[in-house]
Amino acid sequence: MSALRITYLILTLVGTILPMAYFLPWLAKNDWSMAALIGAWNVSDATTGLVYDLNVTAAALIIWIVAEVRVRRDWSSLVAIPAIFCIGVSCALPLYLLLRSRGQD
Repeated sequence: MSALRITYLILTLVGTILPMAYFLPWLAKNDWSMAALIGAWNVSDATTGLVYDLNVTAAALIIWIVAEVRVRRDWSSLVAIPAIFCIGVSCALPLYLLLRSRGQD
């Protein structure tokens, strides 16, 4: 595995672990309430701005993945889309780059 692919793998793991280290305890403490989580995202203008930033980034990433998968016919790379919704862009982007770089070693 190339150094670049190892870097993508490390970023995928870090992009999974770091957000979940905050989300899971917070959700457990707040009765797993998604409504409370969404409310917390909009507690200030700074967090609301970050939510919009991440949503636009997620939408762009989904469009890019779908467009590339159609051209490259690499259907397994679609696994990065559920990662966007279940974990976040911090996991899904390096995961997609890792999957996309297969065979380039």
